[in-house]
Order: sequence, then structure tokens, then C-alpha cells
Amino acid sequence: MKPHLPVWMFVGAFVIGGIWAGWLGQRHLAGTGSWFDRVETVLLDWRIHVTGTRASPDNVVVIAIDDATISASGTQPIGRRRLALLIERIKAAGARGLAVDILLVSASDPEADAVLAEALGSLPTVIAGAAQFAQATHSDALIPVADGQLMPLDVFSKAASVGLVNVATDNGGTPRHIPLLFQVQGSLAPSFALSAAGVYLGAMPSLTAEGIRLGERVQPLDLGWHMPLNYYGPRGTVRTISAQDLFDGVADPAEINGRLAVLGVTATGVGDRFATPFDQILPGVEVQATAMANLLDGSCLIRNSAVRSIDAVAALLITCLGVLAVVVLPLAAASLTFIGLLTGWLAAITVLFGNGYWFNGALPIVASVPPVVALVILRQVADRYRTRRLTVAQEALSRFQAPAIARRIAEDPSFLLAPKEQDVAILFIDLSGYTGLSERLGPARTRDVLKAFHTLVVNETGKNNGLVLDFMGDGAMLGFGIPDAGSTDAADACQCAFDLARSVGAWISDSGLEGEISGVRVGGHYGQVVLSRLGHENQQQIAATGDCVNVASRLQDVAKGLEASVALSTDLTDAANASADEPFSAHRVETAAIRGRQKHLRVGLWTRQEILKPMRVDDLPEPADRPSD
Repeated sequence: MKPHLPVWMFVGAFVIGGIWAGWLGQRHLAGTGSWFDRVETVLLDWRIHVTGTRASPDNVVVIAIDDATISASGTQPIGRRRLALLIERIKAAGARGLAVDILLVSASDPEADAVLAEALGSLPTVIAGAAQFAQATHSDALIPVADGQLMPLDVFSKAASVGLVNVATDNGGTPRHIPLLFQVQGSLAPSFALSAAGVYLGAMPSLTAEGIRLGERVQPLDLGWHMPLNYYGPRGTVRTISAQDLFDGVADPAEINGRLAVLGVTATGVGDRFATPFDQILPGVEVQATAMANLLDGSCLIRNSAVRSIDAVAALLITCLGVLAVVVLPLAAASLTFIGLLTGWLAAITVLFGNGYWFNGALPIVASVPPVVALVILRQVADRYRTRRLTVAQEALSRFQAPAIARRIAEDPSFLLAPKEQDVAILFIDLSGYTGLSERLGPARTRDVLKAFHTLVVNETGKNNGLVLDFMGDGAMLGFGIPDAGSTDAADACQCAFDLARSVGAWISDSGLEGEISGVRVGGHYGQVVLSRLGHENQQQIAATGDCVNVASRLQDVAKGLEASVALSTDLTDAANASADEPFSAHRVETAAIRGRQKHLRVGLWTRQEILKPMRVDDLPEPADRPSD
């Protein structure tokens, strides 16, 4: 396919588009945050809603200190003796492990704290701590670097392990990742979810280069051991039991037995809340429970370096293909192709998201749209410039070729590379007495006379759907049915012959040239011609050749010999009458010999006076049928 843009522009678009897409891809591979992450969150939420909710995890249950629990307790937060009692009930129900999403950082009654510490130590338990970050601190490290941490009281941290509950949110405040490791004062600290998984499994998971090993399974993770969250649904999708039901003894122990119990506050106005794709006010304890369940059932989203590499390659490939489409295809087709590439990518990653893979939808869009749209605009400018040049060239060409022929050549440069035969009507016209006139007037004034005559011929021919094939001094060759034949070609030629005789005669009279130009002669014939390109390979013209052309030219001599102004073969008038509203009937019809042709031809003849004052058909005399010399 031929490029629609210059080679330098084509190469430049590829280079600039490739650099842009490559730079964005490199940032994506490095995990550097960017403004287009906001676009990705919108596309990600769309994929989440298309995929829909998932079944509740079977190995995690939330024990909610909800409004009913707070109301029955009469205090907020509930007392530590009552919290210890709740933990004993959880243990009695057969919980395999306990994760307490409550910051036990303040001291209370030492005896109550001791009771709670004893309860915490009675089963595998992790309690919450929190990493502290300075607002102005910025670090390029993939593992979050904290300035400090808010830790539980020593009495509690000695009785249970501690995990940090911080989450990584996007610009809209939605938790997208759970950092499994934090760097605090030069050492690594595990997250709350990671510690809870260790409590449930009975052994702390070990880290690999790009993931985490949980027993025999290796779970791929994002950069810096961040785990992408895969939400199950809105609030309550993760199995939830009210703490008050445990106090009242109405909770079913089977719903806790063998599971990881996540204890946290869900009461109105208490605890943290997060906006998620399914719920605008999901309690923080359910976010943590989602993270723990993702770790344990292996359903967290897969977004590791391999996935990010595919994102970067897709961005570069779509950018290059989009640029190539704009360069080689028509703009409409190129636009559809580019939109199809982006739509195909979005459709593919939506299907893959349903299988747990988080590919980036925004990166290929942001990488490809600016260079492709810029190139489309540049292409439009170039096409308009080329169109203007083509129009100017076509206008210039139409001065040397008939406009209909010039348009056809401009639209189809291969027009008539192979000759073709078709039936057409041919007219020849010339002036009588022109030779003496040109001698008397001189070249300059003669040119003015010819220009006026040629203008008249062009106007009358165009009005009758014909075209001027050639100018020959004081004469011209006209064609009807060129380049495409029509049903009224012969009728148009006949009408044009009479119109030319009238208008040229009037022009001669009005110009005061009657003394020099005695009249005008028109000869016409209808038949088959060969349309072809004649001339040298580098200089050609469109020509009509054949017996029809020769006969039409010789009929001017017949008109002169028989003292007529218009001589049309009956082949032409018969073809014209087949489509004309009124018949073209001659005052005289002669059988004439055509110079250079063996076969005689019947010819209709009209004088100038007969053309200016046509008789009715009924009044016409019977045509004579006598041969002429």
C-alpha cells in the first residue's frame, strides 16, 4: 500500500510515537505513579462491575462490633474485659486463628489489660499496629518507608503477633493494594493481612523474588510485594457475624469453626471506612478480611512484572499499528482500525480480569491516542494541501484536456491505458473564409477572433453534454458519449450542431465579420470509435479514432459542395430520433460520396436559413434521393 504521507513524516511519527509509548511503558514497569492512573481506576472499576460479585470466601469470617454490640455494651469502645469475653467466645466456637483489627495502644485498668492479654494468647492471634508517615515525605522505594509505627501496649504485643494495617489507596481513596511489607526504622515489618495468613496457616509465609510462598503455593505479587485486592462484593459479602450474637449465644459456631476470625468495629461513626467499587462505605475490617481471604484462597489479582511487561508491549504495539494505519489507510478506515485495536485490547483484558489478571487499560490509550490523533490532524492538513494542489493541477489539465477527461484521469490515472471501443457521435465545425481573414487581421487580432469562436464552441458543446476533443485553427472536433456513452448522445450531437450553426452565425453577424467569414459548416456522424492514449510515453493525449471520425470530418466537404451549413449522416439522425422528443428531419437527404471511402452515405442537409427558421415536420417536402459527386 502506498503511504499517504512523506517518508520523513512517516518515520518521524514512528520514532516520536515509539519514544512516547516507550517512556510511559518504562514508568509503568518501574511502578512510578502517573496522572493516567486515574483513568485506569475508572477502567478497572468498569471491569469489576462487568465481572460482578464473587462468592464469599470460605476460610474467613468477620466478627463485627456493630451498632447492636455497642448499644448492649453501653460504652464505646467496649471494655477490655468484655473484649476478652468476646475472644473467649470466638475461641470456643473453634476459630483456627484470630486477627484483631483494633488499635490497642492506650492503657486502661491493668487487671482488665491482663485479662485481655491472656485471652489474646489463648489462640493464634495477630493484633493491629499502624505505620506512621510524614506528610511531606516522598520516597522512590517500592516498599513503603514509614517514619515510625503506632504499636499496641507491650502487654498485648507480647501475647500476640503484630501486623501493620495500612493500605494503599488510589487518588479516589479506594484501597487497591495491600503492602505486605513495610520498612520501619531500618527493619522490615509485616502487614496485618500477611501476619493473619501466618496465624491461619501456622507458619509465617516466606517471600520470593516477585511473590510470596504460602505452603506449597507461590502467590505472584505486584512490585514491592504489594498485593492487588480482588473484592468479593459490597458490605456483608464476606461472611459477617455480629459480636452481640456471640454474647447472646445465638451465633452458629459452625460459621466460625476452622476459620480465621477477623474482629473489628463496624458500628456507625466508629472505625475507618473506605470507598470500593461495590460499596462507598465498606468498613476497614472488611477490607482487611478481603486481603486475608485473597491471600488464603489465592484469588488476589495477578499484576506482576510479567503482566506489566505485556502492558508496555501492548502500548507500544498499538501505538505503532495506529500510526501505520493512519499512514497507509484512508482516514476513515484508519480510524476504525485504531478504535478496533483499543476496543480489542479492552475486551481482552476484561475477559482476562474475570480470570484474575489485572492488565492496564489506560496505558495503551494514553500511549497511542496523542501520537495517532496528532498524525490524523497532520494527515488531514496534508490531504487538504494535496487536494488543493490536485485541484489546481486538474484545473490546469482541464485547459489542455476536456474537463470530463481531466477529471477521469485525475480520479483514475490508468484511464485508457488499454484502448476501448464504443459508439459515439462526432461533430466537426469550421469557418468558411478564415484564411483570408487571418492574413488581413494579423496574428494578434486573429487570435482574438479564434478565442471568441472557440469560447462559443465550448459553451454550446458543454450545454449539450458534449466535449471538445481538439481545436484545429478555425475548426474543432466535438465528441458526445465520451468518456461514457449515454442514451441521448446522438440527440445531443444533433441539437448541438444546430445550436452551433445559429450561435456562430449570430456571432459572425454581430462581430461585423460577414464580409470575411462567409459562414460555418458542421458535419456529424454516429458510429464506433476507438478511445485511446496517443503519443509518446511521456507526452500523450486522449484521442478518438476510426471511420466515424473520418466520415464526420469529410461531411464538412459534403456540406460545402451541396451549399449547406449542416450535414449530418442519417446514421446520426436515426440514432438521435430514437431518444429525441422531436424528430430531427432534414429538408434534403442526399446520397453522398465520401472522399476516401468506397461506400456512399445518406446525408441530411440544412442551410443556414432553414436552421434559423425551421419548418414544421408536416410541411417538409419529400427528401430527394439523388447521388452527389
